[in-house]
Amino acid sequence: MKKNFFIFGLMATAMVVASCSKSDDNNEPLTMPEGTDDPRVTIVETDANYSDYRNTWCKYAVAVSGRLKTDAETLYKAWDESLEGGDAYKTTFKEAKGDFNGSFNSCIEQIIDGCIDIANEVGESKIGDPRDKWENGKYTEAVYAVESWYSYHSIEDYANNIRSIRNAFNCTYDNQQGSHNLASYLNAHGEAELAATVNSRIGGAILAIESMAAPFRNHIGNPSVLVAVNACNSLKEVLNTLKSKVEHIDDLEGLKAIVEDYVDVVVLPTYKDLAEKNAALHASVQTLSASTSNAAFEAAANAWMEARGPWETSEAFLFGPVSKLGLDPNMDSWPLDQDAIKNVLSSGNFGSLDWSGEFDEENEAIANAQNIRGFHTLEFLLFKNGRPRTIN
Repeated sequence: MKKNFFIFGLMATAMVVASCSKSDDNNEPLTMPEGTDDPRVTIVETDANYSDYRNTWCKYAVAVSGRLKTDAETLYKAWDESLEGGDAYKTTFKEAKGDFNGSFNSCIEQIIDGCIDIANEVGESKIGDPRDKWENGKYTEAVYAVESWYSYHSIEDYANNIRSIRNAFNCTYDNQQGSHNLASYLNAHGEAELAATVNSRIGGAILAIESMAAPFRNHIGNPSVLVAVNACNSLKEVLNTLKSKVEHIDDLEGLKAIVEDYVDVVVLPTYKDLAEKNAALHASVQTLSASTSNAAFEAAANAWMEARGPWETSEAFLFGPVSKLGLDPNMDSWPLDQDAIKNVLSSGNFGSLDWSGEFDEENEAIANAQNIRGFHTLEFLLFKNGRPRTIN
């Protein structure tokens, strides 16, 4: 997930923000009640209703899902086959080419860095940032900072992010397991306690996240949120310990075997699953557009949740093509600029979703295009308040 703070700043100006402060009673619980009716929160969505944009709503959804399908296919192909005649990225990584300079220690460190990055992002940004805003009396901003709140899918997203760490460490995906992985390597080389600690903290973080009061958007102040943040931080700490061990391993063949199985058992199947489920999502949205009904909205919403899974379980390896080609923010930029989405609905200018040239994350024009496409734009078009939208 790319946090687009420039866009968030624009979005914030479109909100009616509550002028409120914490109670003088320091013992007052911060737990937000069911719904978004906490008096300290003013939720004024710059929303759009299907009934107001019947001519463009589903066409926009088709445009977004089609680009998701293309991006997912591009990502899989870049790893498995290559783009523009160069090496497939699987070859680059398996052979420690390019920036890895022939060092399989560097490849393993990249795997672990990806795990550290997503553990940190889940704990500090996805969960921790809304919580920090809440504790500082910024109640409305806290709610708007929660990723995936149109669908109420936040908790499942975050748990799947941690599962991406589990998959990378144990070399597992879809009930398959590689013969060579970091966990088994540690067990075979006198570090069984470290391997057990990593897996214990992965499991602990998943459990803590799934034990958060749901939906997260409505319970940001609940004590269960801090438990989840702490569990993610503990996981990050042990992953840093793991990285320090890998730096000193002198075993080219052993590390190479881990990298090969990681690519074949984790990365490629995840991206293949992502491509297939986004193709199915696009087909479902096309059906919605051809014959719009409440049932079709529900089917497309379910397809969105299916397609979302492999993306979230890929976030421990946001390196290589997904980063270089700008596919991460293409598919998962957050938060959204709802005013810009309304402009697209009004104009029907779906070309504004596209950008060209070499990806530059500092390029404002690229960021603007990315922020009106991807999973979260489609989430906005398919869901409202945790449920599929309706035509009425």
